[in-house]
Amino acid sequence: MSKVILFQGDSITDSGRSREYDCYGGYGYPTLIKAQLGYEKPGEYVFYNRGVSGNRVLDLYSRIVCDILNIKPDYISILIGVNDVWHGFVGNGTGLKRYEKVYTDLIADIKEELPNTKIMVLGPFVLQGTGTVSEEDPQHWEIFKNGVTDMAEAAKRVAAKFSLPFVDLQEKFDEACKKAPADYWTVDGVHPTAMGHEIIKRVWLDTFDKIK
Repeated sequence: MSKVILFQGDSITDSGRSREYDCYGGYGYPTLIKAQLGYEKPGEYVFYNRGVSGNRVLDLYSRIVCDILNIKPDYISILIGVNDVWHGFVGNGTGLKRYEKVYTDLIADIKEELPNTKIMVLGPFVLQGTGTVSEEDPQHWEIFKNGVTDMAEAAKRVAAKFSLPFVDLQEKFDEACKKAPADYWTVDGVHPTAMGHEIIKRVWLDTFDKIK
């Protein structure tokens, strides 16, 4: 029987996926991973992308039954946190304490209901770009950057609490920016280009090899 891999998160994971056909998982890292694993191991895995654009950890937790528990994945990766900061600029942010609490509850519920599911936590990341830097507000970038850094540290603490692998995407994107500017890796400082999605794909597969 094929093992089920589930990708969860926000627009970075969503990447224009179809809501009707699971065979079309969007243009991002889930499809890149599906292409490589599907080619190397025909029929061994089934892939589901359930990322939803705009989601915060609160929104993801509200979908836990239909988009996680009912799917019963053998493996799940979660990338959530940038919107928990981004939405704060319009008064709808999550807040660090609530982010960590809800993330902890999310993982605890998954582990209780699906004890054999292997979970990978991907840390949120941000670069300078048109969506993260504001000429009108010189402090905008610092607030954004510090907020996402705090969320990534919280996600890392949650992963450690449950002895789960944590993938530091900020580190990977910062390393990439030594080779090419930020707008080569992300469209706006948040959403990856094709090359940015390749970064996520590679580190995802490296981590997957350690937990499969």
